[in-house]
Amino acid sequence: MNRVPAFEVTDRDVIAGLIRDLAFAQVVTRDGDDFVASSVPLLLDGTGDGPWLLRGHFARSNPQAGTVDGTIPALALFVGPHAYVSPSSYPTKLATGKVVPTWNYVEVHVHGRLRLTDDAGSTLDVVTDLTDVHESDRAEPWRVSDAPDGYVDGLLRGIVSFELAVDRVEAKAKLSQNKTEADRDGVIGNLADRPRGGPEVARIMRSGVFGFGRTLRARRDPG
Repeated sequence: MNRVPAFEVTDRDVIAGLIRDLAFAQVVTRDGDDFVASSVPLLLDGTGDGPWLLRGHFARSNPQAGTVDGTIPALALFVGPHAYVSPSSYPTKLATGKVVPTWNYVEVHVHGRLRLTDDAGSTLDVVTDLTDVHESDRAEPWRVSDAPDGYVDGLLRGIVSFELAVDRVEAKAKLSQNKTEADRDGVIGNLADRPRGGPEVARIMRSGVFGFGRTLRARRDPG
């Protein structure tokens, strides 16, 4: 990650909240001289200064689910809301003309070591916890136990669970912090009416990264 002090997020509790809110990442590993990546939902266990662990699963047909001896280096890339920022957003454009296009965004890079945990109990735990987290805001949450007897067991044979022990985390929220208050207000006003990620980026800019999304928690208290 290109680390720019003005945009860095260093508070680990905030970063943990971002990971839980973004929830979906590209997990990148090496396969010989090549790289392999998969987009998967992930759960974060751990908060604060203690050890962190990401949990998820691959389809058994995925090359990343192949036999691995021990652990391998891995990178999980969480990409949040993002939007193009036009020079026309800035009042400074009228005053000096010294403005250029840019992009505002939120991202978290998680570096660690990945280990497959290919046993039925671990895989069922991951599937159950992911389901409980993402069903938690529904009036009548669906549970894994709601499926017919034997149905989930059959599906579990087609996936492989894994754990990614976290070594290092980098997070960035590039939200025009290096601009004047007037220019920031101009960006917020412009993005609020734009398509795609514009309204969400504008909302984050109004509230700051602390106000991003909901902090979803897993079924179990992560130790």
